[in-house]
Amino acid sequence: MMNHGYAAHDDPQTAAAVRQSLDTPVLNFLLLMVIVNFALQPLTEPDFGWHLRTGLDLVHNGFLLPHSDPYSHTMPDWAWVEHAWLTDVVLGAVYLFGGGLGIILLFACVTTGAWLIGSATARAGVVFRRLACAMSLWVALPYLGARTQLVTLLGLAVLLFLLKRWQDGVSSAQWWIPPLFFGWANLHGGFLAGLMVLGLIIVTTAFLRWLTERRIVSARKYDEPLLSWDDLKRLTLLTILSVGLTLINPYGWRLHAEIVDSLSDRFMLETLQEWQPLSLNGVAGRRYALYLAGFTSFMLLWYRRTEPVRWVIGGLFLALSLRHMRNIPFFLIYSLSTCADVLAQGFHTLERRWLWRRLTARQGSLAAAVAMGAMLFWLGADHLQQVVFSGTRPAEYFRTTSYPIEAVEWIRMNRDLIGRRLYNDYAYGGFLLWWLPETRVFIDGRMPAWRCGERRIFPDYMALTGADPALTVLTKYSIDWAMVRKQTPLDGALAQGHGWTRLYGDEKVAIYRLLPIELESSGDPR
Repeated sequence: MMNHGYAAHDDPQTAAAVRQSLDTPVLNFLLLMVIVNFALQPLTEPDFGWHLRTGLDLVHNGFLLPHSDPYSHTMPDWAWVEHAWLTDVVLGAVYLFGGGLGIILLFACVTTGAWLIGSATARAGVVFRRLACAMSLWVALPYLGARTQLVTLLGLAVLLFLLKRWQDGVSSAQWWIPPLFFGWANLHGGFLAGLMVLGLIIVTTAFLRWLTERRIVSARKYDEPLLSWDDLKRLTLLTILSVGLTLINPYGWRLHAEIVDSLSDRFMLETLQEWQPLSLNGVAGRRYALYLAGFTSFMLLWYRRTEPVRWVIGGLFLALSLRHMRNIPFFLIYSLSTCADVLAQGFHTLERRWLWRRLTARQGSLAAAVAMGAMLFWLGADHLQQVVFSGTRPAEYFRTTSYPIEAVEWIRMNRDLIGRRLYNDYAYGGFLLWWLPETRVFIDGRMPAWRCGERRIFPDYMALTGADPALTVLTKYSIDWAMVRKQTPLDGALAQGHGWTRLYGDEKVAIYRLLPIELESSGDPR
């Protein structure tokens, strides 16, 4: 079998000194600080508001889940399945005791844990694992913050870690897999990604076993240990048990049906930006493309392993990330260990050929530490100040963002002027549920796939936000006041009249009220 370890140095003592010098507490600490700096993000996630509102209500109501939607006036009869209900409870409890800053620290811990655990399966040393984490998190920045999807990334990282421990001979690790899925299914609907990984391992390994037993392929060609038939049977039973445990949730099988229904809604997949294919028009797409280019180059230069099971799973995550940008973090987590390994292999190849002939071990360690210190200086204290600012004084912080906190403050002081049935922008729904908890919204991030009879709220919303707004949608839902983004087609249409008058305006939004005569003609009982 090929030797895929690190290349030996011409001088073994020098090579050992180099490796030891790189693995220093100072350099490890600086890399960890870079990781934590990336993981700490302000509270700007659009869906965070409705998750928080749900959590606070669950805590106040004795964890009693609503049978239908309590937060919108457009779909109040929808049988709402909240696939992250337990995470919402945690958010509500943390917010009550720690405020916004507590939420930020919670998600920073989840993010840091996901990336560090995801990289722990690599053969490389701590320095290269943390370097891979820092690089990956820089790419993942648009997907970080108070996002419940990070809980699923942590679950995926833990699953991969348990499988690696089992592969390394720690048999007790396998028994943690079913409990992991029990908790995961109640924390976030992304547990299906973990079940997919288990299914791929079983199918791919069984196929490889079949090939080797028929001597079509020699087992010696593989650089990853294949599970025996007995282990495959055990993993299959564990997977079946895990699937059964995911049914132990407040919604039973409806949880799975809701997730599948949402993921198969073509209108949502074709319309929402996060579900679009990889595009280089935005920062997120360009960073990911740069990561893929570097990752591929390193693989071609220094990856010399035959690992078909890893290839199949990684290939599927890669394909999903290219098809839907929302899935980019899944590939980033899964590729962490390979990234760390090829970084280490590349470094030691350079070390053997020329690098450390010119630098002493101490000089190399100092250069690496200075580079990490320079990166922290480049990241600067401003970022951390903004993070703390958003967590301790969120109302003031949101004045510096596109969220309409000024309009919210005006509404609180002028409730007698506004109506009862609000129209709001999709991106503002969660924010309004956080800051105006007594107000039911038109739409928020929970609702793209919802439909009740003739009511399909997301297509109706899109009809209102097009170049030629369909104002009949406002009549359909008896809307009597609206908060719209400034300088949009809908803002222009309402400003022209059509029975509407403007009550408030700033640089972000305008608030309109339907005139009383229009309320009478629309059949509104008021």
